[in-house]
Formats: sequence, C-alpha cells, structure tokens
Amino acid sequence: MLPSAARFDRRPTIGKGPTVDQTRTFPFYRFAGTHRAIGRQFGEASADLVHRHRDLAVARLERRAGVDREIALAKAMAYRPYVLEHAPFFDEEIQGVAEGAGLSLPEAYLLQLRAELAVPRLDDPNAETPDECTTFALLPEATVDGSPLIGQNADLPAFYRDIAILAEIVPDDAPAVLMLLPAGQVSYIGINDRGLGVFANYLTCDGWRLGLPRYLLSRLALTQETVDDAIAAVRAVRRASSRNLILLDARGTAADLETTPTRDARLDPDRGVLAHSNHYVAADLAGEERSPAKHVRNSRVRLDRMRELLDQERGRLDAHRMQTILRDRACHPDTLCRMTGDDDSSDVITFASVIAEPTAGRLWVAVGPPHQHAYQSYEFSRVESRTSAVGSVA
Repeated sequence: MLPSAARFDRRPTIGKGPTVDQTRTFPFYRFAGTHRAIGRQFGEASADLVHRHRDLAVARLERRAGVDREIALAKAMAYRPYVLEHAPFFDEEIQGVAEGAGLSLPEAYLLQLRAELAVPRLDDPNAETPDECTTFALLPEATVDGSPLIGQNADLPAFYRDIAILAEIVPDDAPAVLMLLPAGQVSYIGINDRGLGVFANYLTCDGWRLGLPRYLLSRLALTQETVDDAIAAVRAVRRASSRNLILLDARGTAADLETTPTRDARLDPDRGVLAHSNHYVAADLAGEERSPAKHVRNSRVRLDRMRELLDQERGRLDAHRMQTILRDRACHPDTLCRMTGDDDSSDVITFASVIAEPTAGRLWVAVGPPHQHAYQSYEFSRVESRTSAVGSVA
C-alpha cells in the first residue's frame, strides 16, 4: 500500500524546438525508512518495470553474451558475500526489492550485475565490449553564476529508456539521495542531500573478479559528504570490475577516478572543467585499456567534442546551456547524443540525460535521446520526517 504522491519540482527547459517531446518523463518515487523497507517500497511501487528489467536483462545476456538464465543467477549470488562484507545496507535493499516485486533473491541480485555477468571476452575480436556514457563536472569558476554542475549522457541498451525511474531515497541512517535508476537496481547515478554528485562511465580492462559490483560504487560514494571521503570509500572495498567515477562536492572539489579492480588514478579539473568518456586517460593506467580500437576512437571523439564545447562556453555555463551541449550530434556517428541507427552493430543509445546542481539539490533529467525530449527538474522533497515512506508515480 502506497501513501500519497511525492513532492517534487518539475520545470520545463527553455528553447525547446517543435520536434521535442514535452510530455514523456521517467516515473518518480520517494522511498524512506530502513534499507529493507526502502527496497520493499521500491519493489512494490515499480514491480511491473522490475519484472520487465529482469526479463530483458536475462534475454540480452543469453543473446549477446551466451550466458543462460540459470548460470547467470548462480553467478549473481557469488557476489553477495562481498556486498555483505563491504556495504551490507545494499543487501538489505536488494532483499527488500525481491520481496516487494515478487522476485527470487538471485533475480534481484542479477539486476545489479549487468556488466559483470556479461564480462567481455577480451580474446574474442567479435565479442561485445560496451562504450557507454559521456560525463562532465564544472567547478564554480566555469559556470555563469558560480553554481557547480555535474552530469552525463547515460548510454545503455535502448530498452533501459522504458524501465528506468527517478527516486528520492531517504534512509534512516545515511544521506538522502536523488538518483536515476533502472527499475530494481539500487544504485546508478545522482546526488545526495549534502551537495555531493557522483556520475559514471564504463571502462574495459583485464582482471575482472568477484567483488563489490561496479554499479554499487556510485551510491557507496554518495554515503559521504566530500569528494575525498567518497574516493576513500571506493578505494577501501574489493572492486569486482573497472569503473570510472566523476565526483563533485559542495566545498568546491571535483575529481575523476579511473579504476581497475585493483588500481586507480585520480584526474583533477583543468580551469574548473572535467570530462570523461570510455577510455583510460591517466598515463598510469593507459596500459590497462582493453577496448577495441573502434570504441577507443569513438570515446576519444566524444571526449574531445565535450571538452571543446565546455571550453567554448566556459564562464557562461549553466543547466540550460548544458542541455544544448548534451543534445549535440556533431561528429556523427561518434556523437555525444546517441540514437538508434548511429551504430548498426550496437543497441546502445543515450537512454537518459542528467544535469545535476548538487548544492541546490536538483536534477535536470531528459528521457533519451535528449534532442528528442524535454528536460524536467526534480528536487529533494525536504520532508522533515524520515519515518513515513512514499512510493508513487509523480
């Protein structure tokens, strides 16, 4: 049983063209209480989407990676001991999702492990290796009004556009977070109510192993208040796979953390600007790169284009100008804003675009591709009590 609707702020973007869909949005929910209760609310509120996510994820694993359902479920549970060791609150939420949506616990764990269960076969030139997401972070000196910004074009298989949600998650014992999430997945990208933002990119390297799944790293970081503490939290766990995290806090610090399962490198802003795509940039980790040449080229084009546009607009950047930048389709087929047909061999598109103002507690989110949909604004509800839970479509 779900209480009344969550309060949130939704404002349309400026300068919309006649072909932009003004109406399509992701479902928005608010979940609060213990972690088990949060997971249960999540599962109950979005049960249909959670089931679709499970079915689509299993089908894609079978079709693209040759991993059948029973093998995938068994492999998923092998990661649970590391979740219990390093961040047991995630296990509480995953159990709650399973209970609320009517899944088995292995099915709920599978939803957290898309990449690890389809780990690329780097010795196979025909194997699929994802090249997903372009991120940015801007310190106050680079923006028009001194408000720092962080965000990304989120690139995943196109069906994620149909099963993603936005959620305000308000635990009893941790900072509240505002996140974009595939239904049933307890961590992806977003901000917390302390002014920290964490976004992420796919990286490909050798040495993937059992450990804490990569998707959980962003919300693990969001249990902290500062970039430095968030990086320390990520470094303290046994990581299962490679991940790039870009972070920004309310104290005026931004950083990018490139990781392998066992190593990492920190990149700092240049004149208040950071950007990343899907290849290792740090010199110390260049030798770890295992993406095929085609994907590295695509990643470099997108990174160069993002840097070019941010440099052109430096000092004038705000959430609205970032909307224009994230809709950019120059350099086709290696575009910042990706759509079906750009690469006939891939089903990846920009399924969502997110711009965060962490110090204001605000996300601007467009269903993807963003050149076809309007950005909407979502904010923390700032409800005083954290004991009543809300999980309803806004």
